[in-house]
This record gives sequence, C-alpha cells and structure tokens, in this order.
Amino acid sequence: MPNIAIAVHGGAGPDSEYIKKNIDGYKKGIEEAVQAGYKILEEGGSALDAVEAAVNYLEDNALFNAGRGSALNENAEVEMDSSIMSGKDLKCGAVAIVRHIKNPVTLARAVMEKTPHIYLGDMGAVEFARQLHLEMRPNAYFSTEHSYEEYESKMREMHRDPAEAGDVQLRRKEHGTVGAVALDKEGNLAAATSTGGTEGKKASRIGDSSMIGVGSYANNKVCAVSCTGEGEVLIQHVTAFHIASIIEYKGLPLQDACNFLIHEKCKDVKGDMGLIAVNPQGNVCMAFNSERMHRGWRTSTEDLKVFIYPGER
Repeated sequence: MPNIAIAVHGGAGPDSEYIKKNIDGYKKGIEEAVQAGYKILEEGGSALDAVEAAVNYLEDNALFNAGRGSALNENAEVEMDSSIMSGKDLKCGAVAIVRHIKNPVTLARAVMEKTPHIYLGDMGAVEFARQLHLEMRPNAYFSTEHSYEEYESKMREMHRDPAEAGDVQLRRKEHGTVGAVALDKEGNLAAATSTGGTEGKKASRIGDSSMIGVGSYANNKVCAVSCTGEGEVLIQHVTAFHIASIIEYKGLPLQDACNFLIHEKCKDVKGDMGLIAVNPQGNVCMAFNSERMHRGWRTSTEDLKVFIYPGER
C-alpha cells in the first residue's frame, strides 16, 4: 500500500499560563485535526482535501489563533491570512487581511482553483468569498474572551512605553499560526497555513502565513512545509521554500534539512521559528527553537502522536 501521512501544528512561541491551563484542550484539538485529515487520506482523498480539513478544524477551534480564535489588531479588529499549495502542479492560493471569513484557508483554495490569480487581499477577497457563498461570520464570532484579554493586556504594555511597542509586539506571542502538510495515496503533497496574526498588530499588517514559500510550500519532488512563529523572521528567511531548497540543492534528508535551517543557519536569529514537513516517502519531521510548538502527526507506519514541548517525540 502507498504511504500516507499528515502533520499538523497549532503555533510556536513562548509558553504561558493560559496554555498550561488549557493543555488538554490544545492536545485534543491537534489530535482531532490530525484525525480529520488522516481519515480523508485513508479513504483515498487528496492531500489538498486533507490539509484543508485539518486547518478548517483548527480555524473553528477558539483555542487556536486562526479563524474563530484570531488575535485582535490595534483597533480590536480581526484580520486573517491564509495560504494553500499543491505539490503536484505547484498551484497555490492565498488571502490576506480578510474579515468575516469563517475559514480563510477555504477561501485561499478557491483563489487557487477558481481564479487566474494566486493572491487576493482585503475587501476584494471578502467580496470574492461572498460571490462563492462561502461561510461568513459577524465580528462577535471572532472576539473570544481570551482574545480580548490579550488585546487589553497588549494595549497596556504598548502604552507603558510607546517607543518599545514594536519590540513588545514581537515578544508577545502566546499562541500562533495553524497549519498542515500531507501526502496522499497518489504520491501528491500539499501544505496549508492560516493565522489570525499577532495581538495588537498594526492594521493591515500581512503575515507570513499567506505568503507562498514562507508560510506554505509544496513540491512533489521534494517536500511540503508549513511554518509558524514570528512572521517577520520567517519572511526574512523565506522559510518554507528554504527547506525545499536545502533538500534539492544540498541533498540533505528531510529532518537534517529542517534542523540545519532552524538550529544552524538561523541559530543567532532572535525570534521564534517552527515548521512541520513531509516528504514523498511519507517521512514527517518538525523543528522549532521556541519554548513550545503544538504539533501532531500520523502516518501509515506511525501511530498518532501529539506533543507541545521540546524533547517530546
């Protein structure tokens, strides 16, 4: 039987009391997202369908910073980013700074499949979603109690010393991006990533999650990658494509390539970086330099595993 595999992440960053308090909920969320995607693969579905389903599940889970659990920007508004890519033909789609969209990754896939474009943003993307009758939600749906508490806390920090607001924004990341990578029975790879951004971010800030080659990348010849962490750092290092390039040009195995980028090439980077990846053989790997990265995976040769902290494997 051909190998199948899926891996999911729910964000990388510093630990927090909120995460510790809700650790069972986080683990359950990752587990169910993995199982949702794996079920599709097991039944012969595509890698694209699997990563979309897994990310949809996390977008609907208020514990994670995507979809319903999105962070609030400086105006206490939600602006979301997402991307998806097919390793079979390198087709991809992405959306940025969108509002009201229940599942931004589904809109990103629609951009890929139903337009000649790759990237749509802001109101144009939202209008496209309305034309397709994708599910929309009012602002109240996205404003969870926790996201508002984080927003208020961030505003207090920023107002304490406005000159350091930018540094505070980079340091404060209690929860982040969600994503998935998968390999299906046909040997096709796919990657998808979605985020609600950072607490108190500048309005219209675009994060790495919507950028092909940064937040998501998939190529059947090499691997599929989804990244998480501090968006500006990930953008600087073109992280997802960087992994594929190391493998293709340097000939490193998947795990070695991930470790090389995160722990050697970027060892002096001051910022959280994390990623999950899968190759055409169904090998899954992950690497991160942060205090924790919510992650889980299942393959045709490896049972379901879900972890949050370093050293767990």
